[in-house]
Amino acid sequence: MNSLTLGKYIPLDSIIHKMDPRSKIIGMLIIIVSIFFPSGWIGYGIIGLSVFVVVLLSKLNIKIIFNSMKPMMMMLLFLLFINTLVIKDGDLLLDVFGFTIYSEAIFQTLYITIRLFLMIMTTTTLTATTKPLDLTLGIEDLLKPFKRFGVPSHEIAMLISIALRFIPDLIEETQRIMKAQASRGVDLKEGTFKEKIMAILSLIVPLFVSALQRAEDLANAMEARGYSPGKPRTRYKVLKMKGSDYTLIVCSLILMVSMIVLSRMYA
Repeated sequence: MNSLTLGKYIPLDSIIHKMDPRSKIIGMLIIIVSIFFPSGWIGYGIIGLSVFVVVLLSKLNIKIIFNSMKPMMMMLLFLLFINTLVIKDGDLLLDVFGFTIYSEAIFQTLYITIRLFLMIMTTTTLTATTKPLDLTLGIEDLLKPFKRFGVPSHEIAMLISIALRFIPDLIEETQRIMKAQASRGVDLKEGTFKEKIMAILSLIVPLFVSALQRAEDLANAMEARGYSPGKPRTRYKVLKMKGSDYTLIVCSLILMVSMIVLSRMYA
């Protein structure tokens, strides 16, 4: 669980850290949209190379990005199992006692894995290079045009920021509970399937209680400081776009147009 970095800000001195949060959010959304275009292996290679360059510019350790995929491994294995049962196209790779695996099942699983990895790589880079407060201000500014339609931009931005901020706290709380239960003889790795389920339940219940307690403490703290949703608010920090921010947005748009062109070629 220590490897999960989504929502954890890593303070470094890089050009990506100094960028406006709005440009990074827009760039992330454009890249994620680009990932869903069926641009083939060439397209995903271009996207992967582009995101990798951004990671290098942000001075993040590439191991942090790869470690973020570890919690998804069980889901990917489950996806592979489902695909082997459902997809029966392509070349037959394995046939053991009626259980068959076709090449298309492996291909589709690999395709989804690459998409998921690129999305996690992009979102982890955003949260690791953007302070939670800056992320809140950026989301709020981007949602401001929707205020005329009754969309509470500030409240939505605040909820997203709090949710991202609580991810590392919940991970640390989970580790604390697991160590406390291990000292009392609870084993999450050994035992029968039923015993493992009971051990997980004994972990989930105190985790929920702790999360609700943290939420109540946060609400009391915000109320004590006079926070009131919907009221006019002033800002100490005003966001301002620079040349590097516009460059990031333009490069992201060029990348998306390239993926559209490649998807047309593969269609």
